[in-house]
Amino acid sequence: MTRILGIEGTAWCASAAVHDTATGETVIESDAYEPDDGGIHPREAAEHMREAIPAVVATIRDHADEDIDAVAFSRGPGLGPCLRIVATAARALALTLDVPLVGVNHMIAHLEIGRHRAGFDSPVCLNASGANAHLLGYRGDRYRVLGETMDTGVGNAIDKFTRHLGWSHPGGPKVERRASDGSYVELPYVVKGMDFSFAGITSAAKQAVDEGVPVADVCFSLQETVFAVLTEVSERALSLTGATELVLGGGVGQNDRLRAMLEEMCEARGASFYAPEPRFLRDNAGMIAVLGAKMYEAGDTIPVEGSRVDPDFRPDDVAVTWDAGGDVTVGGVAGEEIRGAEALVTLGERAHKQRLGKPYRHPELDERLRAERTRSEARLTSLARREGVPTPVVYDVDGEATLTFERVGSADLRERLSEPHVRDVGRHLAACHAAGFVHGDPTPRNVRVGPERTFLIDFGLGYHTDHVEDFAMDLHVFEGALAGTSDDDAALAEAFEAAYRDAGDPAVVDRLRAIEERGRYQ
Repeated sequence: MTRILGIEGTAWCASAAVHDTATGETVIESDAYEPDDGGIHPREAAEHMREAIPAVVATIRDHADEDIDAVAFSRGPGLGPCLRIVATAARALALTLDVPLVGVNHMIAHLEIGRHRAGFDSPVCLNASGANAHLLGYRGDRYRVLGETMDTGVGNAIDKFTRHLGWSHPGGPKVERRASDGSYVELPYVVKGMDFSFAGITSAAKQAVDEGVPVADVCFSLQETVFAVLTEVSERALSLTGATELVLGGGVGQNDRLRAMLEEMCEARGASFYAPEPRFLRDNAGMIAVLGAKMYEAGDTIPVEGSRVDPDFRPDDVAVTWDAGGDVTVGGVAGEEIRGAEALVTLGERAHKQRLGKPYRHPELDERLRAERTRSEARLTSLARREGVPTPVVYDVDGEATLTFERVGSADLRERLSEPHVRDVGRHLAACHAAGFVHGDPTPRNVRVGPERTFLIDFGLGYHTDHVEDFAMDLHVFEGALAGTSDDDAALAEAFEAAYRDAGDPAVVDRLRAIEERGRYQ
């Protein structure tokens, strides 16, 4: 039996919990900071944490009528002043009780509580919280970031819109209530592989209200657009990795519409979906204690002098020491019918690709995306071919989002990962960029390999551009997908970048470094 006392305080919620591995019981005591107006103010949040942490710890210790084996605390990511208050309390308690200290990554705790409660083996996790939005999957002793927001967290994106309306924090529940009376209006929809962006959606929603669009309609459309993005990239992560389990984490996961979309998508794919009950979705010490117990039993503790917090603590910086199931990537695709993230491909003498409708998306949004992506795929596939990039010949495009292609390659790159093939991808992307367009979704599922050539396929997310940022995002998408499909991703990424530098503009690789350094976990 192991009993862990956990303490959480990354931003707004001061929380303490006791988890008992023998009974499975988790008792949580929380005191949330609720600003009078606007969003979270770091100074006020720290003041709240300073007053609330001792109180919730004292209350939870009343429940701990037996010995505590270790103290676990949220080491990051989060607001630095809040994290330091929590760490100080955890150190003092561990020294007082003479027990080990466990430093927990807050975002992995969101994943592990879902995996623990669901009984899943190796799920993909969508973390949807205030400051964060990303997809995690386990491979090679780490949780890899398969995709993430490139600007702002999902909760913060919604809060920025509601602050514009003068609504108090948190804005998500208020948007959810007003959305029930709304109708759809078009907002930007930005997906780049498994990465995504919310800044444009938020700005467009503010502008729509200022121009007189009814608030209920904008709330409805904001939810439909933002949550469709999260559901689509979750499906892309399942398709890339071959995983059949998805868990949801983070406070935004309390939204009924988001859960319904994810459940509908998983049911259509034959995947299992689990969202913990609300007390484990929002920030809480229960998830810190549960993961803390796993880490403690694996011997993963830290000395007090080595327990400094990390406001930018990325989940892929954590070496997993506990049982995290197995790698999510599976083997090759068998048969003559292949289901990807958004299309069904039937292989015969030629390849017939039907871009499937997504019932979880609003019909107007779904129809627009399918039409736009089908046209883009046909146009850019042919353009890349004219630029010397091996692509399949496009034989036919019809009005039902169906394309007919030349059948190329014998396997996906995912099944044949090697340095020569990824070098080919580097050169091919350089040629596309020199011609003024991006692929948009260059993952190993969208590269076909044969005995002599490496082909790029599925340009559906591609577009014309002359911005180095867009070219670098193409590289970022490919390398992120490598991390989710290979144990040797560092060496493969190095070979890929070297080939791109030789064939293209080295400034693009330099911008890639800048993209990688953008911390999204504050």
